Amino acid sequence: MPMRTELRGRRSVLSRAWDRYLGTGRDERTADDSADTVRPEIMASWERSSDRIAPDGTGAPMADPDDTRATWAASPLSAAVERLEPQLRAAAEDGHLVVAVTDPSARILWTHGGRVMRRQAESVNFVPGGRWDEASVGTNALDLALRLDGAAAVYSAEHFSSCVHGWVCWAAPVHDPATGRQLGVLDLSTTWDRAHPIGLATATALARLLEREIPTMQPLAPASRPAGRHARDAVLELRLLGRAEAWLDGVRLLLTRRQTEILAVLALNPDGLSLDALHAQVYGDGTVARATLKAEVSHLRAALGARITSRPYRLDLSVRCDVTEVLRLLRAGDVTAAAAAYGGDLLTGSDSPALVDYGHFVAVALREALLADPRPEAVLQYAERAPYDVEVLERAVAAVGAAPSVARPLLMARLRAAQSAERTSGSDLPSANLPLPTLSGTGGPEGGRHGIVRGA
Repeated sequence: MPMRTELRGRRSVLSRAWDRYLGTGRDERTADDSADTVRPEIMASWERSSDRIAPDGTGAPMADPDDTRATWAASPLSAAVERLEPQLRAAAEDGHLVVAVTDPSARILWTHGGRVMRRQAESVNFVPGGRWDEASVGTNALDLALRLDGAAAVYSAEHFSSCVHGWVCWAAPVHDPATGRQLGVLDLSTTWDRAHPIGLATATALARLLEREIPTMQPLAPASRPAGRHARDAVLELRLLGRAEAWLDGVRLLLTRRQTEILAVLALNPDGLSLDALHAQVYGDGTVARATLKAEVSHLRAALGARITSRPYRLDLSVRCDVTEVLRLLRAGDVTAAAAAYGGDLLTGSDSPALVDYGHFVAVALREALLADPRPEAVLQYAERAPYDVEVLERAVAAVGAAPSVARPLLMARLRAAQSAERTSGSDLPSANLPLPTLSGTGGPEGGRHGIVRGA
């Protein structure tokens, strides 16, 4: 790693060159001033930039926030970043960096900053919506990587705008693996004194990882369907309990978490929802713009072969969903099959108010059915998903009684483990005393705080 004195010396040389060409010393510059100090691609960018903007700008101009959010929601990079987000955040935190992902015009769509860089990034609009193309802020690594279609580094005073002379940036373009077109860049930025030779290689490696995670949407085309099957017979299968998967005619759709949530809300409201109702069920009281939701629905419509109607928004194809299947089995009185079909919580971690309410309803409905009819095989299935529910296990052990039974030792082992964990952890364990719902023929909550539509 370069010593700080070496980095400081390099920065001083570049600062003097910048001042001669763009600052107070520009009247004294000579034709060969840049020969040994400024790279040709940087000098060419300086010259282009000087015809458009002043070098003493204080930050990037901002694009419309609603448009930025909608663009990000519709970008294939959104799904890729979601899959790699823990690693990207860790890289930013551990390396004292700000990580940014842009669109093909160098507008930032997503960032995460470590402690050192977060405030610095905000001060110059290195945030979602910031326009970092050359025409807006001059020479920088994001624009250069797009322009050269290759990895680019810009150090300290190589930047055209003096507001980022304290930075070093490494950027690499991200391409659509199917078409090869540029989707944007991944950029790593930190302070000039933290420059490291591995920075550019790291940005390039992360860009390649993003490319690997870009979903390849499967179009609904006749060739992908079984022989003789009509488009109207397409089947969407949603697996939402304990996992998040969507399958169209046996082909898995690679969707973002939010897109899966929107599909789930639509599936649980088969009569359809208005834009405002769908927004309320997905985002609640959040400030997410309607344009963002429209962009998400547009992406889903393309993935489903235009099988989402509007006014109202409704799934226009056959849907199979594990949530509605569990409720159907409970209504039919088949608690064993319902317990087997119950894969766990509905989209764990979702902040969609409608899905939180619906997930709570399904979990309580199954639990109350087991308390009323504690069949050993059903309780053992349930215990795989809810191992600390002492009351259900006690009810099943009591139902079996003292008579010899294949299930009794398994139930006793589960019960003792749950009781031991309860004594050890106390209030840290999930509560089994959930409110009792009414399991109506509709198969879902009766309206509720966010107005879930009946008929799920």
